[in-house]
Amino acid sequence: MVFPRKRSPGWPHYVAVLVRIDHIVINVTDFARSNAFYRDVLGAALVEIDGRVAYRIGGQQLNVHGPGVSPAMVARVPVAPGNSDVCFEWSGPIDDAVAHLERQGVRVEAGPLRRGGAKGVGTSVYFRDPDGSLLELISYG
Repeated sequence: MVFPRKRSPGWPHYVAVLVRIDHIVINVTDFARSNAFYRDVLGAALVEIDGRVAYRIGGQQLNVHGPGVSPAMVARVPVAPGNSDVCFEWSGPIDDAVAHLERQGVRVEAGPLRRGGAKGVGTSVYFRDPDGSLLELISYG
């Protein structure tokens, strides 16, 4: 991607910005319940980092705050259980995502709907994690 940047004389007006999301934070009220949900529904690998749990999904990570966790740094208004909104890319047809959610006993709240995402327009379904955070699966296929 190329974004306009102000640089010193001699630098091009546009330079490549090489960043991507590494991790985001969610907050849960019950680790056992959330661990099972993110593992079974989204295929997350549960990893322990410095005595805390994180969910690795594809090349990204969800750091998990919750009972007994005292992170060193938090947002000015810390993430609370149920107030996250996260979209994951589903690699197959969206109908397969719906069938997968149904097999896991997860209710689809909305969709399939056409939505814009990081790769352009896709088809999404929306559902909630056990604390009420809004989750989305988008398919570009």
